Amino acid sequence: MSTSDLPAFPFGSATSLVRALRQGKVSSVELLRAYLERVDRFNPALNAIVVDDRAAALRQARAADRARAKGRTLGPLHGLPMTVKEAFDLAGHPSTQGYPQMVGNIATHDALAVQRLKQAGAVVFGKTNVPLNNGDFQAYNEIYGTTNNPWDLSRSPGGSSGGGAAAVAAGLVGMEFGSDIGGSIRNPANYCGIYGHKSTWGIIPKRGHALARTPIAEADLGVLGPLARSAQDLDLALRVTIGADELNAAGPHHSLPTPPKSLAGLRVAVWLDQPGADVDDAVQGPIRAAALALRKAGAKVSFTARPAFDPMAAHGVYMALLLAQVSARRPDYARLAAHRLRLADDDQSEAAQQVRLLTPSFKEHYDQNQAREGLRWAWHEFFKDFDVLLAPATTTAAFPHDHTEPMGARTLMVNGRPTPYMAQLFWAGLATCCYLPATAAPVGLTAEGLPVGLQIIGPEMADRRTIWVAAQLERLVGGAPVPPAFR
Repeated sequence: MSTSDLPAFPFGSATSLVRALRQGKVSSVELLRAYLERVDRFNPALNAIVVDDRAAALRQARAADRARAKGRTLGPLHGLPMTVKEAFDLAGHPSTQGYPQMVGNIATHDALAVQRLKQAGAVVFGKTNVPLNNGDFQAYNEIYGTTNNPWDLSRSPGGSSGGGAAAVAAGLVGMEFGSDIGGSIRNPANYCGIYGHKSTWGIIPKRGHALARTPIAEADLGVLGPLARSAQDLDLALRVTIGADELNAAGPHHSLPTPPKSLAGLRVAVWLDQPGADVDDAVQGPIRAAALALRKAGAKVSFTARPAFDPMAAHGVYMALLLAQVSARRPDYARLAAHRLRLADDDQSEAAQQVRLLTPSFKEHYDQNQAREGLRWAWHEFFKDFDVLLAPATTTAAFPHDHTEPMGARTLMVNGRPTPYMAQLFWAGLATCCYLPATAAPVGLTAEGLPVGLQIIGPEMADRRTIWVAAQLERLVGGAPVPPAFR
């Protein structure tokens, strides 16, 4: 048995690898060692995998092979090597979110999602890099350094699940599990040319993620989800991780609707650009072509349909909810709160407004949540007429590393013009604000040879639908491309 005889290694689907494992074409130990050889060869240039748990992983892989030899199946991921984002607890290793003061924060238990992946048979051999506080479109921090994009080492792989996306794209791992609150799965998936899924809010519990140990309330906006080289892999990972935590497991049961069976008559809306969140032509072009490919295959496509709300007002609601959530988990929140108390009531400067958004009162947060509820109903009505919405996940292709501070002063070049760095959060917020699922899918390359992707947004709980549409696009316009330097 050898990985050299596997067409799926290292740039095929995780689903194909699981099939090869099941058929005895390769053992879990052999597959893991083959990935580790690629990690040793390529990771020094990428700096994608920052926590190496290979000793424990080899024990897991041997156990998986022994179980198979005895005729026992551990689960749908039996023997598959994979990694998880640094933000997840992995027993015996630090969880830091990039904060130097958290290097001694050693997890005693795996995060719940990691437990479920292992229970399904996955062999988790490491953790991947993130930005500070999981809060950037890049992946760098003082502890682990900078992760590079496998398509161009001088560029960002995206963030915050940037290390995982780079590892999957470069063929260092069969699958990754990440998280998303501001495009943190979709953004790096698009920059690196792979697939990613932002799940419907609440269907995958976040216990053990982002320094969240037991007990923990389910935090707003943020979700968990997989990154992989095939849309089919996303569905595979989703099925083994969804479900209520044990606190209320006797009640809620997530039975996700089955996806469509044909593109014929599928109702597709396309949102390509938005004033205030302009999208580069190099990104719009492949998305438009993908939509037209769906139309040619029988889908009904509209480039003008929109949900019934003011887009930028909706974005304001998302930003208020996002900043409140992200700031609340910061170790220095007390400093922010003290700063707000010192603000003069008549100080309406941009800096003062930012501090207020980072430290809202309960009434301020309550009002934004009520505004969000109105947006949820608007989306609900929209999805009575359309099955999915195609939109950019990012405003540009992968951009050069930029570690200048403050982050808000950075810019991105869109059609030759500098635009605010944070403006692309508009596209992340379309799905995130209102708990909607969104699947990122690669749909082409720019003239510079950089990946371009889109996001497929659907109604709440329609996760399998958006993944299914991604699979149809994989068939129509091609799947995840391979970075030339990592073949």
